Amino acid sequence: MNGEKTLRAGLIGLGSMGRNHARVLHGLAGVQLAGVADPVAAQDAAPGSVPVFRSVAQLVDEGIDYAVVACPTALHEEVALELAAGGVHALIEKPIAPSVRSAETISKAFADAGLVAGVGHIERYNPALRELRARLELGELGEVFQIVTRRQGPFPARIADVGVVYDLATHDIDLTAWLTGGSYESVSSATVARSGRVHEDLVAFVGHLSSGAVTSHLVNWLSPLKERVTIVTGEHGCFVADTLTADLWFYANGSQPTEWEGLRQFRGVSEGDVTRYAIVKREPLLVEHETFRDAVLGKEADIVTPEQATRTVAVAEAVLEAAARRTTVPVGPGRPVASV
Repeated sequence: MNGEKTLRAGLIGLGSMGRNHARVLHGLAGVQLAGVADPVAAQDAAPGSVPVFRSVAQLVDEGIDYAVVACPTALHEEVALELAAGGVHALIEKPIAPSVRSAETISKAFADAGLVAGVGHIERYNPALRELRARLELGELGEVFQIVTRRQGPFPARIADVGVVYDLATHDIDLTAWLTGGSYESVSSATVARSGRVHEDLVAFVGHLSSGAVTSHLVNWLSPLKERVTIVTGEHGCFVADTLTADLWFYANGSQPTEWEGLRQFRGVSEGDVTRYAIVKREPLLVEHETFRDAVLGKEADIVTPEQATRTVAVAEAVLEAAARRTTVPVGPGRPVASV
């Protein structure tokens, strides 16, 4: 990269997501994938004959500059603290940790060591959502009234240690705060478990944001239909982002009145133009890695910070508490508030 230092990167975990990270790291400009740590992976499991070690300590001894943490969420704190103690920057898969306390411990360790830490909330790098955020910042929607997300699909066999709130809903919590620049003030929710596991398989929850907007999220891994949709409604119409295809549409409030009385009463606002935007569609995981690489090199880079990721975990905790208590739970004093 124009004479810049080639960074030596490590990867911890060669599960489903870890293999994707390995693929991107192996071809990432300015980065050499120096090794992988996984206690059970085959010695030839990493791309390009990259060595596979059995422990994080062995990987750190290889002299890496940064590591990607893609092991189960329950192990994030232990692994992250070992990396921080070894002077290694880290990109940690979301969620950053299984609790606010654990997330705060990770955040403090990297801050105290003067190291860069980022969290892999990959939806921030989805082309459709990046385009949507840019247009919201330009005021094209006017005041935002509501954010709705739907994230559902079949059960992922890769997940064993958390339910849908931590595995999937944290995407929607983070992207909602990021898109609006707002914060969750309260949440109410309901969960069910239907697959025989101890963790929830479905969650439906609503939240009130500091901006006055309301948000609702439907998340499950019980559906044969795979869906990843974000709808933002405001005073000038609504944006619809499909993050599976990285498509973005804008449905404008129309300026032409509907003369048919019965139809006007049914439809509410008059119909306007529908626009489907032409967007450059780069792979979100690659953009995430490029961004974190630049942060490690000391460049200005829009990474997801541990503090932001901790606030997302705080909302996830509130969602589970609200479901257990069957009541609305404030996300306020005593809890970090999810905002960016």
